[in-house]
Amino acid sequence: MPDPKALVLIPSYDSGAKLIETVREARAAWPVVWVVVDGSTDGSDAPVREAAAGDPGLRVLALPRNSGKGAAVLHGLRAAMAEGFTHALTMDADGQHPAGTIPAFMEAAMAAPDAMILGVPAFGVDAPLLRVRGRKISNWWADLETLGLGIGDSLFGFRVYPIGPLVRIMGRNAWMRRFDFDPEAAVRLCWAGVRPVNLSAPVRYLRPEEGGVSHFRYGRDNALLTFMHIRLMLGLLWRLPWLLRRRRAAGARSP
Repeated sequence: MPDPKALVLIPSYDSGAKLIETVREARAAWPVVWVVVDGSTDGSDAPVREAAAGDPGLRVLALPRNSGKGAAVLHGLRAAMAEGFTHALTMDADGQHPAGTIPAFMEAAMAAPDAMILGVPAFGVDAPLLRVRGRKISNWWADLETLGLGIGDSLFGFRVYPIGPLVRIMGRNAWMRRFDFDPEAAVRLCWAGVRPVNLSAPVRYLRPEEGGVSHFRYGRDNALLTFMHIRLMLGLLWRLPWLLRRRRAAGARSP
């Protein structure tokens, strides 16, 4: 039975025709879906707004200008928390993430409400080799920054967050507003004691002729990730004694 306190949250910036397809698939899989339009100018939100007018389970929120994925997610989380929601499954608007897997991820969140449910991508042959190899670097850093507390994949945005802890963390942190959101959210939630639970999920990389839209820029976004990992490593230093104690305690509990 769907959890009435959990919703699907889809941030969107100029996502093209795939947005309404993604929304329809998510809506078929879950009773509450919110879309946060992050200053889009391509008109992709128009069919979603039209669908929402006749669907009480679908809502469209909007930011006046493009502020970044993390900022869009935070806007949606704050609105959801104000209405009593406790968990949010985030997914991309471009058709990469598997809407059919939403119920399984929500079920895992219901079974472990204090955890975060992290998707681990199962890549197909369409996955760009540079992207697959590049994420291994970010995953290596995230593993180091948490002393191996179990983040299966730091970059995959298909995941369920407990809303309260994440909103508190982002409220104290000026970063995490753009492409750095997903990895930093996972690391900082680990630091806050939120346990990661990893679940495999297929991922698709759509070609432009299939409607695929990507705003990833290798130079700009890799520079952003590099700066993020530098500040996380600095943040790790004063947390090191506590994280070491936590790691030892986890090892003592293991059979």
